Amino acid sequence: MSRHFTRLWRRFLPRSAFSQTVLLIGSLLLINQLVSYWTVAVYFIKPSYEQINELIARQVNLLFIDEVDINRQHLTLVDALNAKVRNDGMRAYSQKQARNAGVDEATYYGFWSRQMSEYLGGKTEVRVRQAQYLQIWIRPPQAPDIWIKVTLNSGINEDELSPLTLYLLVIGALSVIGGWAFARKQNRPLRRLQDAATSVSRGDFPEPLPLNGSTEIVEVTKAFNRMSGSMKQLEQDRALLMAGISHDLRTPLTRIRLASEMMVEEDQYLKEGIINDIEDMDAIINQFIAYIRQDQQELVQPHLINSLIQEVADAEANRQAHIELDLQPCRTVPMKAVSIKRVISNLVENAFRYGNGWVKISTRQHKRYIEFTVEDDGPGIDEAKVDALFQPFTQGDSARGSIGSGLGLAIIKRIVESHLGRVKLSNRPEGGLKATVKLPME
Repeated sequence: MSRHFTRLWRRFLPRSAFSQTVLLIGSLLLINQLVSYWTVAVYFIKPSYEQINELIARQVNLLFIDEVDINRQHLTLVDALNAKVRNDGMRAYSQKQARNAGVDEATYYGFWSRQMSEYLGGKTEVRVRQAQYLQIWIRPPQAPDIWIKVTLNSGINEDELSPLTLYLLVIGALSVIGGWAFARKQNRPLRRLQDAATSVSRGDFPEPLPLNGSTEIVEVTKAFNRMSGSMKQLEQDRALLMAGISHDLRTPLTRIRLASEMMVEEDQYLKEGIINDIEDMDAIINQFIAYIRQDQQELVQPHLINSLIQEVADAEANRQAHIELDLQPCRTVPMKAVSIKRVISNLVENAFRYGNGWVKISTRQHKRYIEFTVEDDGPGIDEAKVDALFQPFTQGDSARGSIGSGLGLAIIKRIVESHLGRVKLSNRPEGGLKATVKLPME
């Protein structure tokens, strides 16, 4: 039972720092308001009510101080009491007269009745009605069949807020608003850090964040700025190094290709081998550049994934293979169209390379993301090596060959993750490989 209650409590407990701070401040303010209300009620309001009760009890006792004189007047008890009343705010009523005057609409108050019983020396009932003026109805122990109404001209109108209630409402509202503003100000730098970290994970390096907030948040922001700057410099150095190597390699490759073109007819078989090796090396260099570049200058805009898939399918129509399309209606998705198109092209290229001439591309729309799959009818891969295939320079097993540099799937994973998506490889039950890519719609 206790474990169930703990799990239930954790489920409804706010998770974010902002919500937890607001809840903490709100709880403390609520406790403070309750303690303040109790303090004012006990030390200010209660003594005032006790003093009023004591004064009213003295006046009631004065009415019954000479019962012999009342009986000699040959009047009813109500008329005799009213004859002795010297205050216009006090009047005696019989049961019937009291009902007509509104005693049944008055509210019974236990603590007033107990105090009045002590002052009058017997069981007393006290009711209070808040009309234009405060009406206090008393049924004294000296005459349980009558009611005495005391009207206080300084009474409280029930349609108006008391000063205490108004004070507590204003102070409570100002405290909650102030706590909310304080919590928001404290969490604003954390929100900026979260957004900046998300940008860095996509390969975009923002400008240094402003150093605002508490001392701890300022230190974390400084560390993040240093880390982001170091990663940006590392990416720039790596891109420059790779571009330089690619440029330097292409120059001798071009000379080798020119030299091969001048080879004699007898060495034709050597010429074809050299040209094929040069083309393979050129393709590997292009993969290096694509892995580094990643189209970082391209803007994220809404696009239809089905349109990109159709463009890739049309471009591959000249192959001696069959592409089967199963494209369901899908919403537009914010993406870098050129990068996602490269993902589709690379997956289709792998499917043609390792399959037997059949490729199927499907799309589905889910509640929060869209999904597209590329399937082939090749030999598949070892399930134990699926995760390792997404690492740079890692190639598939011998069943699917070992052509290329091993950067194709690494490029795909990097582009998909920069869109906060996921890519997964799995073997088809019918044989072959299935690549699944999920992209969020927001």
